[in-house]
Amino acid sequence: MQNNRNYFIAIALSVLIVLGWQFLYMNPRIEAQRKAQEAQKAQQQSEQTQAPAAGGQPAPQTSGAAPTGQAAATATREEALAKAPRIAIDTEALSGSVNLAGARLDDLKLKGYHETVDKSSPIITLFSPADTKDGYFTELGYIGSDQTGAVPGPSTVWTAPEGAKLTDKSPVTLTYTNDKGLTFARTISVDDRYMFTVTDKVTNSGSTPASISSYGRVTRYNKPTTPSVYVLHEGFIGVIGDGLVESKYSAVEKEAVTPAKSTGGWLGITDKYWAATIVPPQKSAYEARFSHFTDGQPRYQADYKEDAVTVAPGQSIELKNLVFAGAKEVPVIDGYEASYQIPRFDRLIDWGWFYFITKPMFKLMDFFFRYFGNFGVAILLTTIVVKGLFFPLASKQYASMANMKRVQPKMEELKAKFGDDRMGLQQAMMQLYKEEKINPIAGCWPIALQIPVFFALYKVIYITIEMRHAPFFGWIQDLSAPDPTTIVNLFGLLPFEAPALLHLGVWPLIMGVTMFVQMRMNPTPPDPTQAMIFNWMPLVFTFMLASFPAGLVIYWAWNNTLSVIQQGVIMRRHGVKIELFDNLKGLFRRKPAPSK
Repeated sequence: MQNNRNYFIAIALSVLIVLGWQFLYMNPRIEAQRKAQEAQKAQQQSEQTQAPAAGGQPAPQTSGAAPTGQAAATATREEALAKAPRIAIDTEALSGSVNLAGARLDDLKLKGYHETVDKSSPIITLFSPADTKDGYFTELGYIGSDQTGAVPGPSTVWTAPEGAKLTDKSPVTLTYTNDKGLTFARTISVDDRYMFTVTDKVTNSGSTPASISSYGRVTRYNKPTTPSVYVLHEGFIGVIGDGLVESKYSAVEKEAVTPAKSTGGWLGITDKYWAATIVPPQKSAYEARFSHFTDGQPRYQADYKEDAVTVAPGQSIELKNLVFAGAKEVPVIDGYEASYQIPRFDRLIDWGWFYFITKPMFKLMDFFFRYFGNFGVAILLTTIVVKGLFFPLASKQYASMANMKRVQPKMEELKAKFGDDRMGLQQAMMQLYKEEKINPIAGCWPIALQIPVFFALYKVIYITIEMRHAPFFGWIQDLSAPDPTTIVNLFGLLPFEAPALLHLGVWPLIMGVTMFVQMRMNPTPPDPTQAMIFNWMPLVFTFMLASFPAGLVIYWAWNNTLSVIQQGVIMRRHGVKIELFDNLKGLFRRKPAPSK
């Protein structure tokens, strides 16, 4: 009876994982794809029926956190890039240009990443100009007053040296002087990855003090095309003051998020693999805001407005901002946190609730990857390490199961002795457990404790860009995507695509077989309901896991294999018969005909 209860707890925990995946990932994914298709269709109809609006740049405002306002998109990306003077950006990791109108970073591509596994596919475009439908940019500027004259904002055209080019070895300095004697000298530098340093020197050559407030904003006009899932945060993010602030697009569409005035930190917008953030001056107070605007072209904006500073006549001040725009590579992000002393910048990567497990697990996998050059191999080796760490718990689990089998005849005798006397039977069984030194719940704890590890590994495979397009062997060219093969078309031999519901690849089948073998290590339950679950569970899990990332399915199959070996060793050590071969023979043994 107690053994059955433990068995049902294990079944319930396993089914909970699958159901959670189905409701928290697959259903939102299907719904998001449907909505994206409807939105795209509506946009196409709108473009066909509406006349194009006039373009324009947003005008600065004298209050609020940052400039707003943007006319509807009217240009292609190429047309938009040709509208304003620009300075080319060319580094090992980035290509693009700085728009001298507003000194915006609105043209940026990531050289090291392609849209698909095919290396000939286009490289990833991160930033695009504001007057395109995919506008996405960062901008730093100032808010002044009538006394300060015009200050740098969205429409300010900066002056650049002739032939200037921004590389990781050559910064550029832009200048702007207004009619009140304020001169702004902006030096932009970039490292060999994704961090821009923007240093502004403001000099007051006039005769009256000038009070100005700096602002920074990350603005985008579209949302990610990847379906939103519960286990991944995409949208607004920041460490504002001492707290991590995360807001989904849908939440900000309903109401703007305005944290309390703070000092230090950073803010921006994050996708699954890419992000754009601004690190404002760390010693000055600022007001932050996450918002959604519907005037003109709808857009999402993370911005801040710094407290006003006064520049006395004949004096100057210097302000320094950092702008991160690129791929969320774990070593790079961690390096920026340390070298620039950016508080909790590593949380730009969504390590989740089990941060203390997820990040160390990635570090371990990355360690193996650096030695073997294959993340699939790293997953296999990490699984061995995890199994080693959990070996004492697993040993107790299997030992408990072995002891339960050993005393099974005595338990049957007690059941026959006490009959319907449930209270007496329970007391007798507890006494038996005490005499035999058996903990009936010892078999459940290892399963419960390994669930966070499973989710942590899934998180690593799903969110880290290092897993994106990372190959294993053979047909697995992307560990973060499902197995592309399917048994329905004989793994690609037949010239048609399988329906999504029937998509069943090689690795999910391997996983199902290993799960089947693992369950056959134990005797078939005598109860018909348990026996049915026992038989059907591997098949159900095989179909359920077909949509999981291939890396996770490979982990599960390998983990099952190691569990079979581990369980066999422990069962032999405790003198318990391994039921695997008898169970397999029983599947093909002809059952006797019922007596008449």
